[in-house]
Amino acid sequence: MNSLGSATFQRQTKQEPVPHETSLISIIAIGLTLAFVGGFIAVRLRLPALVGYLLAGVAIGPFTPGFVGDADLAHQLAEIGVILLMFGVGMHFSIGDLWSVRGIALPGAVAQIAAATAMGVGLALLWGWTFGAGLVFGLALSVASTVVLLKALESRNRLDTEDGRIAVGWLIVEDLVIVLALVILPAVAGSLGGTNGSAEARDGQLWGTLGIALTKVALFIALMLIVGTRFFPWLLKQVEKTDSRELFTLAVVGQSIGIAYGSTKIFGVSFALGAFFAGMVLNASPSSHRAVKKLQPLEDVFAVLFFVAVGMLFDPSVLVDQPLRVLSVVCIIVIGKSVAAMGIVLLLGRSMGTALTVSAALAQIGEFSFILIALGVGLGLMPEESQSLIVAGALLSITLNPLVFYAVERWSARNESPEQKQPALSGG
Repeated sequence: MNSLGSATFQRQTKQEPVPHETSLISIIAIGLTLAFVGGFIAVRLRLPALVGYLLAGVAIGPFTPGFVGDADLAHQLAEIGVILLMFGVGMHFSIGDLWSVRGIALPGAVAQIAAATAMGVGLALLWGWTFGAGLVFGLALSVASTVVLLKALESRNRLDTEDGRIAVGWLIVEDLVIVLALVILPAVAGSLGGTNGSAEARDGQLWGTLGIALTKVALFIALMLIVGTRFFPWLLKQVEKTDSRELFTLAVVGQSIGIAYGSTKIFGVSFALGAFFAGMVLNASPSSHRAVKKLQPLEDVFAVLFFVAVGMLFDPSVLVDQPLRVLSVVCIIVIGKSVAAMGIVLLLGRSMGTALTVSAALAQIGEFSFILIALGVGLGLMPEESQSLIVAGALLSITLNPLVFYAVERWSARNESPEQKQPALSGG
């Protein structure tokens, strides 16, 4: 599954593409160099480094003059970053950690998706779009970026807190819901007003398709929990006995990417979800802490490439052509969705501090939003402009997200007791 939406990248570039034999080197060399320069300048200006990474992507994208990077390679490199990051996060989690937050993550995520989708539908109908277009648009606004959420929690040492576990559990539920939406959407596109719906809708096989998708997801989770929790920790222990540093690193990276790839190809789940469960089954291994340290440098580099790839999608002209629509999208993502999440967490009986942390973590969109919109456009449900609006909303919300967290931290510093600020012990 392409989490950055390959259809989004299929636009005309302004110059001849880089020769095939050097395109990979070019995107890594120029992308990382510009990201370093942009990130360094951003930090010196007391801005988040990711702002510099995003602007580096804009600079090498097809909508600005100069070098144009190979966007297909960029999004594949970004996928590796998502896999490594989610694998590392999974290693911080035990099955008990995930199960312990089910009471808030499951109903909370479903209710928040419903609220954000309703806001998206209302905005789309106001613009004169169809209900089907509004439904896809609202779903795209409802799901947070894996990379942004996890990086925000990691940088603030909140990943191993109770609030962090709730946010990650919430994210996992969102991923499952969107995976199912991606399976169902082609089957119902025709009835929603699309022009390229699949034959399944015509043949009345929607429930069969949904049943198959749910069965595959259930089989994957069962396989990982029953077999994976025994086999993969054992395998890592055998590799560690060889005392080979490179073999151990290869085993960790190979398992993270291999399991994520296999889970997508065989069971139809996302790379991110497959990698998370792969990391979680290794959580019980005595070598898990060493594995996390080995992955950290790779996570950091490929996460930077993720932000560069997002920047490459951005067409700055949308800010001039449709400023009010962009502002409306950003308001739903940063304000509407956050307020909905905060209200849901409070209704579920959690503290204001937890509500603010979860709402801040979800106040952005990313990779799943791109693929949903790309699929909607491909099915004839969405107008072409929806892609530009979603990308603009993602870029601006990702840029604003550190400011949202800063506001939450200021509130917490004034209102939380010292005991509340202490990180909870990780299950790993």
